[in-house]
Amino acid sequence: MPAALLALAISAFGIGTTEFVIMGLLPEVAGDFGISIPSAGLLISGYALGVVVGAPLLTALGSRIPRKTVLVGLMGLFIVGNVISALAGSYGLLMTGRIVAALSHGAFFGVGSVVAASLVAPAKQASAIALMFTCLTVANVLGVPAGTALGQALGWRSTFWAVSVLGVIGLVGILALVPKQTTVPGAGLRSELRVFRNPQVWLALAMTALGFAGVFASFTYIAPMMTNVAGFSTGAVTWLLVLFGGGLFVGNLIGGKAADKKLMPSLYVILSLLAAVLVVFVFTAHAQLPAAITIAVFGAAGFATVAPLQARVMTKAAGAPALASAANIAAFNLGNAAGAWLGGLAIEHGLGYTSPNWIGAALAASGLVVAIISGRLDHTRRTTESLSTERIPV
Repeated sequence: MPAALLALAISAFGIGTTEFVIMGLLPEVAGDFGISIPSAGLLISGYALGVVVGAPLLTALGSRIPRKTVLVGLMGLFIVGNVISALAGSYGLLMTGRIVAALSHGAFFGVGSVVAASLVAPAKQASAIALMFTCLTVANVLGVPAGTALGQALGWRSTFWAVSVLGVIGLVGILALVPKQTTVPGAGLRSELRVFRNPQVWLALAMTALGFAGVFASFTYIAPMMTNVAGFSTGAVTWLLVLFGGGLFVGNLIGGKAADKKLMPSLYVILSLLAAVLVVFVFTAHAQLPAAITIAVFGAAGFATVAPLQARVMTKAAGAPALASAANIAAFNLGNAAGAWLGGLAIEHGLGYTSPNWIGAALAASGLVVAIISGRLDHTRRTTESLSTERIPV
């Protein structure tokens, strides 16, 4: 793998850390500004909204600019947002900093996915994308706990300063290591938007939203599920999340390699596995050892979908893979929000803490149905390339 991927990976690690680290610092932020925990929790929602809005918007605005320049600008925006957060003297200013940082999130992964794919041979494109997203999973396993510990020891502002430093390192790495990216001929907002006339792009986005809605329907309520159903102590939830994070790491790499070999067949298998694991989780959640094992497998199955889903939307977006890729990041976040809402709805209606697993399984199965429909459309149109050799247009 080229050294330039390291710069993208470091940047991805910083972005992943700043997205989720606020979860561990809500009490400190709430106490500092004299607000409630739920109000502080809106900082997470504000970030998610920034991702959904910023992903397609900034990618489209940068469609005529060389991709390396776009990546540099996005990392600069990310640094500015985190510096604003670190200096924030009010809740409103902290929210502003979070949203500014979030605007760069989706566009960076969208453009970065295309750049990563352009750095390697066609047969390794999905693996290159997976490597960048692996650092997003590593951020959950290492960056978030480390950032939380730093914030609790030295104040929550220190965490945002540390993430800003990561952003600077990533920015310098992109400048030094990523080769010059020429402007794509014919690029422009109109040509970028034209790809959304392709039904396959929308089917790919639907796969992403449904698949990750399935993951987050269950994952959002892992803590109460494990403490109230499996009987784990509150303190044990931390290592269970580390176990889940280890599964994410392994699954992401496996998904990338599988997608390089056979893209659509890998999606059929992975989405089927995800749905099956969530059904099994309904029953294994009642005993500690089976629950712990299932959590690790769940993490692997959930994140094994990331690289294939990202690669799928990019292969169907000839002429504007960056915008479609960024839209896919927005779809991930929409799926996260929808899954969490549906899982919570099931609990609120008295269906129990394991009910989100049923919801997640149904959503993952729906994603599988969409994938099968999309695959059948490929077969019907008798594409000139076999599905196993689809290439990302970079």
